[in-house]
Amino acid sequence: MPRKHVVCVLVVAALIVGFSPRAMAQGFSWWGYESVIEEIQDSGVLRVGLGLFEPWVVCDADGELIGFEIDVATRVAEDMGVEVEFARTNWSYIIPSLIAEEFDVLIGGMTILPERNLRVNFTSVYNSSGLYLVANTDQTAGLETLEDFNSSSVTIATRRATSAIPAIENVFPDAMILLYDTDTAVVEAVVSGEADAAVAYATTRTTWVEANPDTLHLPFEEPFASDVAGIAVRKGDHDALNFFNGWIAVRHADGWLEQRSHYWFETHEWADQVATDPMTIAECDASFQ
Repeated sequence: MPRKHVVCVLVVAALIVGFSPRAMAQGFSWWGYESVIEEIQDSGVLRVGLGLFEPWVVCDADGELIGFEIDVATRVAEDMGVEVEFARTNWSYIIPSLIAEEFDVLIGGMTILPERNLRVNFTSVYNSSGLYLVANTDQTAGLETLEDFNSSSVTIATRRATSAIPAIENVFPDAMILLYDTDTAVVEAVVSGEADAAVAYATTRTTWVEANPDTLHLPFEEPFASDVAGIAVRKGDHDALNFFNGWIAVRHADGWLEQRSHYWFETHEWADQVATDPMTIAECDASFQ
């Protein structure tokens, strides 16, 4: 290629990269904009967006956040040498909030789905979990198979905007889906009889039944579906993807992720830390609205 053509190509490339929206807002760099990783290091704070979802994120008796994702985000910040700050976000708006830069990264047990991947970039998988049914004992008497629950007369409750929705639509296409903003509201719907069943994860399925033994039961021991979760970052930030993928690989290799996953998803050792006071629970739920 002639020299003048090379120069022209480089100039055009520089203009395209240099005048990207993020470059205009943050200043030009060789790659067009600074990664959020550099912003975090400069500010000394990792801002993490998350929603309320036991046992990923739950409030303790003092109203403080605990859970698997709290452990993950805190460890990430520690490994980066920065502080961590949690942005409590309604799950329905959590992806738009990430895109709007209301926080730096989404570490909230978000299931990787094709439609979500069109809006954000996901890291490699750092956690996986099964989806189970918890049912109202009286209202589901006689329903013995998954196909029995696949009926227009059956209502299944779940959180709004979660990965459970496409799973329910796939396995129970004829059932009616009822959507709620919080886990508390989902459980209350099944206990009150407003819904026949609800979708729960490995740990929550047993805690919900143990808290309401006269009303709820587990119709099946095996999950009807499963999902995989990744850390979500804004599209195009390859440096952030590289850092978080590397972090996940290291913490898988040293067993840290598996250890925390076992604690939060396969034991109930943390159960006595969770808020039980109605006022504390209400305030916690409201902080994510």
